[in-house]
Amino acid sequence: MRPVPEHDPKSWLLKALRETANALESLLWGIDEDLVAGRPDEDEWSSAELMRHMVEMERCYVDRLERMVNLDEPHIRAFDADSLEDARRPDAFDALEEFGELRRQAVYLLWSLDKSDWHRKGIHPYLGPMTIMQVAREMNEHDLAHLWQMRRLADHFAAASV
Repeated sequence: MRPVPEHDPKSWLLKALRETANALESLLWGIDEDLVAGRPDEDEWSSAELMRHMVEMERCYVDRLERMVNLDEPHIRAFDADSLEDARRPDAFDALEEFGELRRQAVYLLWSLDKSDWHRKGIHPYLGPMTIMQVAREMNEHDLAHLWQMRRLADHFAAASV
């Protein structure tokens, strides 16, 4: 029997974060282009709105990570994920491309860190000290919630087209 490799949270997070853009792409490309802006219900986001949200959040995460890497215990800004709004309003496929670029930037930055760097802190105005590891976990949790949401949209529109 092969020994089970030691659990390495850094490697696991990097893998999960790296795969999100591809997972979103495979889900979004499965939705008919005419339906990408459509909402399955009034109170749910469309695929396009969801992708714009993902881009806006990724910009915030990249900024937060860069500050934490480059400064000693910087103050990091709080952001309300529901109130972010991109004035440029890219379409879903442009947003997907921008998300992929931003995510690569975040993953390369995280990948370049030493083990001790993952414990670098930023000071959040409401949560207090946060480590880079905590920010990476938050990114992953955010990804999982919206991957599930995109999967539901893809399934909804696939079922509607049958």
